[in-house]
Order: sequence, then C-alpha cells, then structure tokens
Amino acid sequence: MKAVYALYSTGQSAQEAVNRLRGEGLKDSHITILTAQPMEDFEFGHIDSKNRLWWLACGGALVGFAAAYGILYVAQVSWPMNVGALPVFAWWPSLIILFELTMLGAILTTVVALLITASLPGRGEKLYDPAVTHGQILVGVENPVESSIDAYERALGAPPGAVIKRI
Repeated sequence: MKAVYALYSTGQSAQEAVNRLRGEGLKDSHITILTAQPMEDFEFGHIDSKNRLWWLACGGALVGFAAAYGILYVAQVSWPMNVGALPVFAWWPSLIILFELTMLGAILTTVVALLITASLPGRGEKLYDPAVTHGQILVGVENPVESSIDAYERALGAPPGAVIKRI
C-alpha cells in the first residue's frame, strides 16, 4: 500500500489540511482521518457519520418477524386441536416467540453489518501511525495517484507543525 499522510497536534490544523486536500480535488471518501478520540467539534469529525445501519437492523427485524410468524402459523395450523370456539392460531402465547425471533433478526443483522463496515477481520494493510495513540491526528491519502503526490504533500504540509510521511 502506498500512502502520503501528515500528523497534526490540533484539530484546527487537521481541519485546514482536510480543506486543502479538498481543494486539490479529493472527495471526502478518499481522505483518511485517524484520531485517538472523537473530534465532533470539527467538520472532519462528521465525514463518515451517515450510514444505513438502522435500516439494515429494521430489515433484519422484519425478516425475523416474518420467519417467526411463518413457523408459528405452520406449526399451529398443521396439527389442529379441538380448542372449542377459540381460533387455532393463538396470538398471546405466540407473542414471546415473535418478539424473540424479531430481536434475533435485528441483532444478527447489526452484528454482521458492523463486521462488514469495520472490515473485520482485517484484510490487507491499512494506514496507521503509532503517534495517533499519543494524541496526534493523522490526515492522509491512501493509494494516491503518482502524479499528484507532490500536490498532496504541499496541501498536507501547509498548516504549521505538520509532520509529513510517505509509505
């Protein structure tokens, strides 16, 4: 993996670097930012905040509910009993199983989606510097185009105090 990145000590200087990289034509999805703590006070702290995890969990819950309903309906209608004037498919005793399988569907979908979005287990090499654990903020570009590396280095080096590195 090739990368060019810089380490910053303040969030303001990291935000300046992100803005300069955007000025070089990079989209937010191509800029890598690593911090040891959340940086919600700065714009770069919200770059990857939108996701579809809630919708996926709801879809998993819906699948779990449908599976539970199908299993319960088939089990109760396939072996009918004489229950007097009551319906063969009983809702109240079935609610526990419906709830449990609905939650199971939501939980399993959420766990699988988290594993996929977090790239776990890790495959391949990712951009990282040990200085991030000591409070530095890493801003960089992974696999940059060879002809634009110098422009990215100038953009990353513009805020004072930046330590520029190449891999």
